Amino acid sequence: MIEQTELVITKWQYHPPVNSIEDGPEKLFSSVSFDVMKKRAATKKGIACRFTVRFEFENKTILEYVGEDSYVIDLHDIIDKTELQRMIRNSYSKFQEKFEFKKLATVLSNKSLLPFDETKYDLNPVLLLLQ
Repeated sequence: MIEQTELVITKWQYHPPVNSIEDGPEKLFSSVSFDVMKKRAATKKGIACRFTVRFEFENKTILEYVGEDSYVIDLHDIIDKTELQRMIRNSYSKFQEKFEFKKLATVLSNKSLLPFDETKYDLNPVLLLLQ
């Protein structure tokens, strides 16, 4: 059995820019990073997925947003690449949902997160963590 935990926002650090982002939209950049950590207990195994997004405007970070989501898996369950991809997509979807709500109080209210590019990550080492 696989159980997904609630996404936890571990960092939401917002610094309003001095100048309007509408005056220089070409100066606004964002990036997404993804980390995976192994978790293990006597009868369970699992992973924690951490996504980090940074928005920069005029070479200054205006938002750093970090969220973590975990999966707890019975030791005898086998996770294949398709299942792992589904787990990561679900986690990123929850990460996006939280952003869509929290961004409303920022100058980024009409911005969206970049789509998660799975092709940038080799999932085979993550699969090894789950064996």
